[in-house]
Amino acid sequence: MTQLLNAIPGALAQGLIWGVMAIGVYITYKVLDIADLTVDGSLCTGAAVCTMLLLAGHSPWIAMLCAVLAGLLAGTVTGLLHVLLGIPPILAGILTQMVLWSVNLKILGKANQALPARSIDVLLTQMNIPAALPVLLGWAVVLVTLLVLFFSTELGCALRATGCNPVMSRAQGVNTGLMKVIGLALSNAVVAMSGGLLCQYQGYTDVNMGRGAVVIGLAAVVIGLAAVVIGQAVLGRHGGHMAAQLDGVVLGAVIYYIVYQVIIFAGFDTDLLKMFSAVVVAVFLGVPHVRDQIRTNSRIKKGGSRHAENA
Repeated sequence: MTQLLNAIPGALAQGLIWGVMAIGVYITYKVLDIADLTVDGSLCTGAAVCTMLLLAGHSPWIAMLCAVLAGLLAGTVTGLLHVLLGIPPILAGILTQMVLWSVNLKILGKANQALPARSIDVLLTQMNIPAALPVLLGWAVVLVTLLVLFFSTELGCALRATGCNPVMSRAQGVNTGLMKVIGLALSNAVVAMSGGLLCQYQGYTDVNMGRGAVVIGLAAVVIGLAAVVIGQAVLGRHGGHMAAQLDGVVLGAVIYYIVYQVIIFAGFDTDLLKMFSAVVVAVFLGVPHVRDQIRTNSRIKKGGSRHAENA
């Protein structure tokens, strides 16, 4: 039990880092209603750019800014493939992800690159988790605040409207193609930002570090939004306020990594953890559909019974 308690601070730090990534997934999955697989590549791109700039002696703030810009560019490419060439978004994401695999190798120069925190100035490191936690918490708070302000603007509302009802948005004069490009660019910029934080925290970058990131992001989104719904039910409040949902996504990532540590502590086979994540996502995504089907069938049966009685 002592080992589990000692592992909790590390799980909190990992959860906050991946919570930032999950916010990027939330932007495409919940706001734009697009399944974007670019994130598996853009996470590593952000980490690779940040790592190489830090090794070159640049400031960690400059390295983080460049990582965000690299993610922004990756998301823009996916958006242009979808909007200009008419490629379905999921395939556009896969194509960009494949390109980023080669790009990441070229940036790093090899499959993995160490980032010695003791000899390089970094924002955070897992060697000092108590100092890393306030940095990550502050980072998440600032990011959520900026996104809430952005989605309250005319541009942000147009982006949300595009995901909610693109046909009606076009009828109102919204350039939905441009909104999709902006949304995908913003999403991958946030994902690359988390990659920059992750490489500094763990002290290295690997070309495979983004593999399965979209599954972890979706798990955090569905767990976090479920927590928001439960919290609103308990408190008697309703409505999907953006701030509450973004906070819930970060909370979902933290919950995911705490459960992750508990499972490891319980002796669960670590080779099956990815499968566990996929099952969690499948269950949370499938339950609403099954529930709606049951309700629909129940209404049909009730309507048929009433019709038979009247006849």
